Amino acid sequence: MLPDGDPVPASGELPPSALDGLGSRPFGFYVHVPFCATRCGYCDFNTYTSAELGPGASQRDYAATAIEEVRLARRVLGDAALPVQTVFFGGGTPTLLPAADLVRMLQAIDKEFGLAPGAEVTTEANPESVDREYLETLRAGGFNRMSFGMQSASEHVLQVLDRRHTPGRPAQAVREAREAGFDHVNLDLIYSTPGETDADWRATLEAALAAGPDHISAYSLIVEDGTRLAARVRRGELPMPDDDVAADRYLIADEMLSAAGLRWYEISNWAASDEARCRHNLLYWTGGDWWGVGPGAHGHVGGTRWWNVKHPAAYAGRLAAGDSPGYAREELSAADRAVERIMLELRLDSGFPLADLPPQARTAVARALGDGLLEPEAFKRGQAVLTLRGRLLADALIVDLTA
Repeated sequence: MLPDGDPVPASGELPPSALDGLGSRPFGFYVHVPFCATRCGYCDFNTYTSAELGPGASQRDYAATAIEEVRLARRVLGDAALPVQTVFFGGGTPTLLPAADLVRMLQAIDKEFGLAPGAEVTTEANPESVDREYLETLRAGGFNRMSFGMQSASEHVLQVLDRRHTPGRPAQAVREAREAGFDHVNLDLIYSTPGETDADWRATLEAALAAGPDHISAYSLIVEDGTRLAARVRRGELPMPDDDVAADRYLIADEMLSAAGLRWYEISNWAASDEARCRHNLLYWTGGDWWGVGPGAHGHVGGTRWWNVKHPAAYAGRLAAGDSPGYAREELSAADRAVERIMLELRLDSGFPLADLPPQARTAVARALGDGLLEPEAFKRGQAVLTLRGRLLADALIVDLTA
């Protein structure tokens, strides 16, 4: 279900407050490609297999439809100079589309807005959905970062997750990406899957590191309502992931990744260098602006957040009629924005300025320091930076600071 909100005008017009300061904040694009070959049992993203699409939508026409939304974005945002710092193609599986289609969508963004010098351009991919030729086409077309969904190196864990690739394929995909000229490659991992052991998780980390990416993201499995995995847990076929096990797996990940030279910069992300950090996600986490293209995609400009209709057919129909695909939106209050800033920036290794915390948070922040959740040296410099223990308890700490 999409959240409620105020209606988006057919023109897509944003409130004047959203356009204040436009161009003074980093600006990016997220392009959602909602197609998957099969549906993974744990996934609740807005995705569709070919059998689920129905009439009025097709993978063949998707690039042309998405380009219409890019043109709409230019009309809505006016003539302001908005060099695009980052572009991220996510899904779904963007690489189910022909590589030429992804390049066409990127070229449309460049034509309408202009890519900033050195812009980061990423696409997600399932390892089995690309080959060397496909990657070379992306690289020649302006993509410079790949993110592969590895999830696990253990076959029985992949089976629980309903992932289709063979365990050795992610490493081969990383190698092919390097050979195609990609300097920056990420692997996504999932831990605390039912049936996974500590040994399985260590083997996954070893395999991921051996593949040679310069970035690794590791996320604890969340059982989302409405997924096939949730149904299996509800029927008692699989146990619910254990929070204590997840914490132990996180500690293993941080130990092994740090020893290999990858440093955490956000709770779930480790990079081999500053250049290897995902600049698109940093744009999200530091209050930048972005336009979300595609069914169900979310955008944010100047404190106004909106989200598109979910189904590809409804999305295509609105754009064909010359209307915005926006479903609803909300204007964040100053208080909402302040809370979101704490929630996002505290997850980063740069932390949050103590001077910007609300007065009522002083007791909570002093307690967090005493409990070993914040780095003492950073605290002396006026920053709230999480310790390793603090990263494990970040959600509770954020609630405490924003209460």
